[in-house]
Amino acid sequence: MVRTFILTSCERGIASLALPELAATPGVEVVAVVRSRGELTPRQRRRRRIKTLRKTLAIGPLGAINGIRMRRWYGADLDRLLRLPTIEEACAERGVPLVSVPSVGHPETVAAVSSLGADLGLSLGNGYIGPKVFMIPRLGMLNIHHEILPRFRGAQSVIWQIYHGSRETGFTIHRIDQGIDTGAVVYQETVPITFAPTLGETVTRTLADVFVRSVRALCRVVAEAETVIPAARVQSGGEHYTTPTFRQFLRMKREHARLCRDLAG
Repeated sequence: MVRTFILTSCERGIASLALPELAATPGVEVVAVVRSRGELTPRQRRRRRIKTLRKTLAIGPLGAINGIRMRRWYGADLDRLLRLPTIEEACAERGVPLVSVPSVGHPETVAAVSSLGADLGLSLGNGYIGPKVFMIPRLGMLNIHHEILPRFRGAQSVIWQIYHGSRETGFTIHRIDQGIDTGAVVYQETVPITFAPTLGETVTRTLADVFVRSVRALCRVVAEAETVIPAARVQSGGEHYTTPTFRQFLRMKREHARLCRDLAG
């Protein structure tokens, strides 16, 4: 039996979808869900403001505004399509303890995770996780990146594939290390893009499919964790992506229209 916990910073999302499936998987015991409230210290707030400013300068104000508009494709639109419950509802339905902590890297999180005695941790809907947390479980922690690694590190799903004219996206289950999306790959799968009339609909419909497939794969990986995690493949090379500039976004829309025309005729 693999004793597992989920660490999430999202009220709804991949954790809400994965919890019922993991709880029903033979050989897997979900001992708790640890939910970060996302509280920041004054120093962390200053760092976030500086990071946001640098990102805005890099992608331009139109890119930043467009990035905010795109968030619903990956959030509210996806939640509605998958009919995702809140993580509180999912925990209550399955009888899984829910532990609330101030933030992912807070001492309360370290103490909570240490007390669980879990073999494996799953990061489902978080930003950076430091070694003081991911090194606690005996088998470490896993993350699902909903794109192909190492080619699309940091990338939002689907849009950068379309930018490059691809008809496929995918997901990667990887170990967490001190980098971002750099840990050894445990499992990877490509998924065809489901094209729809608009780029937003294409993103949401495809990501819904990717979410479902990635949860099924995660259940298999966790059940076989003792053998598949030590065999994980170390990454090499790769590229890093962020929110597109407005010019890049326009290219995504053009490529989306072209790919739709090609499929239609």
